[in-house]
Amino acid sequence: MDNQEQKHQRRPRYKGTHPRAFNEKYKELQPEKYADTVAKVIQKGSTPAGMHRSVCVKEILEFLQITPGQTGLDATLGYGGHTLEMLKCLNSQGHLYTMDVDPIELANTQERLESLGYGSEILTIKHMNFCDIDKIVLESGPLNFVLADLGVSSMQIDNPERGFSFRSEGPLDLRLNPKRGLSAAARLKTIFQDELEGMLIENSDEPNAAVIARAIIAANRKGIDISTTTMLRQIITDALNFIPKNERKDEIKKSCQRCFQALRIDVNNEFEVLYEFLQKLPVALAEGGRVAILSFHSGEDRLVKKSFQRFFREGVYREIAPGPIQPSLEERNSNSRARSAKLRWAIKAKTPGA
Repeated sequence: MDNQEQKHQRRPRYKGTHPRAFNEKYKELQPEKYADTVAKVIQKGSTPAGMHRSVCVKEILEFLQITPGQTGLDATLGYGGHTLEMLKCLNSQGHLYTMDVDPIELANTQERLESLGYGSEILTIKHMNFCDIDKIVLESGPLNFVLADLGVSSMQIDNPERGFSFRSEGPLDLRLNPKRGLSAAARLKTIFQDELEGMLIENSDEPNAAVIARAIIAANRKGIDISTTTMLRQIITDALNFIPKNERKDEIKKSCQRCFQALRIDVNNEFEVLYEFLQKLPVALAEGGRVAILSFHSGEDRLVKKSFQRFFREGVYREIAPGPIQPSLEERNSNSRARSAKLRWAIKAKTPGA
């Protein structure tokens, strides 16, 4: 019968405390409903699917010294963990501007923050790249504090549909904004061998750059469409077959991590965007304004360090961090994604006589 009632389909059994496939982790993807499950995953030192654990929160808040009535910017909204803590510091007085280039996660985070009571009277969320900080300042005025967390969010890495990780099957995309620019798959179709080799070296210090670049270009010439994460992983794996067997598995894993990182940096123009942000930052800050930048890549950290040092020598910043600040040992042990984090800060000088 056409109107016959359909038989109720039970939800698939939750496979253990931490299922492998992203789409099976429905408890982790609903933290408000399954808080106990999420707590167990975090206790194990893992990040629940669809979530992100903010790094160096204590250190960042201690430096920024946010007080009610100030105006600030979270230049990389992400999951909103840092944003939430800064909003608490404002205590409903002042205003926090936030921006993010990822339209998918931005919408999710906005909904989550609004459900916690943070509306437009205290919070402004913009779908923008953080290199456009100057456009924010046209609306906000000079900023008392700025935070930029340069890391890719866990929910972006873990979702196979975004194509950020070699660990699971997905489209080889790697774009923070999947609606703009070339995907990693499209980029690999047109790249030259020496250009690819240079990218792998410059963006990730890949020691096997020449071998991997040669293998990718050879696959292109054979008409192989490198369109998925696992296809690229397989090409890298086959190219590194010469590595001694007892070292091969670990070295292939590291090379895959580095190659995916290099491609992600390239397709999102991450170094160029960061450089532009750093150039505009001094003008965006109010006198005595504070900026904290959290990086997870040596190349990013070098750009931040050199920019801060340059503007310090020129008298634009009155004080900068003497060196990188790392997460506490406890945080590094409980959150593996915090291990490569480096925090640097700067304080803008006041105009003489002001």
